[in-house]
Amino acid sequence: MEKNILIGGAWPYANSDLHLGHIAGLVSGDILARYFRQQGCNVMFVSGTDCHGTPITERAKREKKSPKDIAEYYDKRDRETLEKFDFSYDLYTNTDTEFHRKKVMEMFKKMYDNGYIYEKIEPQAYCNHCQKFLSDRELEITCPKCGQVTKAEQCDNCQYVPTIEDMKDGICLECKEKVVLKDNKNLYLALSKFQKDIEEYVKKNDRLWRVNAKNETNKYLKQGLVDRAVTRDLDWGVDIPVPGYESKKMYVWIEAVLGYITATMKKCEELGKNWEEFWKEQYHPTIYMVHGKDNIVFHSIIFNSLLLAMKENYHLVNTIVSSEYLNINDEKISKSKGNGIPAIELVEKYGPDVLRFYLINNGPEKKDANFTIDALVATNNGELLNKFGNLVNRTLKFKELEEVPNGNLDNTIKEKIEETYKLVGESIEKLEFKQATDMAMELVEVANKYYDEQKPWVQKKENIQEFNNTIYTCAVIIANLANIFEPFMPSACTKIRKYLDIKEKSWKLIEPAVGLKLENIEPLFTRM
Repeated sequence: MEKNILIGGAWPYANSDLHLGHIAGLVSGDILARYFRQQGCNVMFVSGTDCHGTPITERAKREKKSPKDIAEYYDKRDRETLEKFDFSYDLYTNTDTEFHRKKVMEMFKKMYDNGYIYEKIEPQAYCNHCQKFLSDRELEITCPKCGQVTKAEQCDNCQYVPTIEDMKDGICLECKEKVVLKDNKNLYLALSKFQKDIEEYVKKNDRLWRVNAKNETNKYLKQGLVDRAVTRDLDWGVDIPVPGYESKKMYVWIEAVLGYITATMKKCEELGKNWEEFWKEQYHPTIYMVHGKDNIVFHSIIFNSLLLAMKENYHLVNTIVSSEYLNINDEKISKSKGNGIPAIELVEKYGPDVLRFYLINNGPEKKDANFTIDALVATNNGELLNKFGNLVNRTLKFKELEEVPNGNLDNTIKEKIEETYKLVGESIEKLEFKQATDMAMELVEVANKYYDEQKPWVQKKENIQEFNNTIYTCAVIIANLANIFEPFMPSACTKIRKYLDIKEKSWKLIEPAVGLKLENIEPLFTRM
């Protein structure tokens, strides 16, 4: 039976360029999508640019532009960046499309009609100088838990989520004046009603979750879920489909996570497919949410609560694929420090393959990781060029070799290839991506050792059949490396498939055609 696989990559805010930390957190989604497609699964990989919310309006004010201008500029930049990194989204959209707005408003109204969104009047930070209520991102406070100065949305240092009481001594980020607390009317999501459901869901589904996802989710459950506001005093965003709230907009986190559903609906509408195959319980989908550790509870708790609130038999998220942070030269990526180099600049300089491989093999999969250019160069020159690239070059460009020879595949090598498919696949499904790349590279090393031991440069003079067997066996390895490395380095694998006239990507042993002309073979990697 064909598996239905939904993969959602976190939606970046349209207020700055994507940096390498974003790519490190999101590349897991592309690995999963490419792998499951090779398995023949029914895959939907979606994401988009988050065009609404305070970060965009803040940047618009600074640059004296409209929020729409800012959102459109960075949406375009995000698309260019992700395309250059070979991300294979089925649909990368944004939250400012008419389709998204309409569908999100419909879902919001269902939750309201079901009684899970309700009106509440309570104190909120108000700036007398600016004469407006402030969102938590527009407010600076001292974190009561760790003592660090931070925005009131969430502590940057310890991830503590401030309460209303914590905001009473806050400072307006726009005018630097102290705020007061003033009663305001908002709509709230009744998160507390889903405490038991989410606890049971976590116990059932967290087998493959990373430690940070388990710990962060269980921390909130232990504290007890607290109802959260879903409306904001903004003039840029999605309208509220409830009378009396015409002056407010939908809080960005609720409409952004619902974008996974609207994006699926949109793509399936274009393809003539049934979107419910990826989201409804009766179709038994597997759902992956891919993001950084600062987004865990928005996907494991809040998004699943929204799905429950619609009461339409939605399947909850199976797996939270949450990465840690990527540092640059031992420093946290920071705009103020100027070390958040736009990822698009790096990929244009170094290419997608080496950056993807480095971030997967050395990235923040289970703990914070550090990126340096020196380490990138060492990875390229040592692992990719000297091992993988050298194998391809010395096999397919062997002196006076014009075609794939008529040889016999070494049985021991055949068994090793089949074992590598199995082990790499198991590692990917366990979200052990670094381990998967290590196992794939082990096959490269086995191939190079085999090549050296067989000494084809000697065999060609002394025993042409043995030479043919060696080169053919190495060509088979290379053909299968194009499958095995496809989730990690798709550009290099595309080149190999072109060299060996391989039409389809698959996850099983393949053999190139005997007699195939070997022409225009170029190096997979270049020395840095």
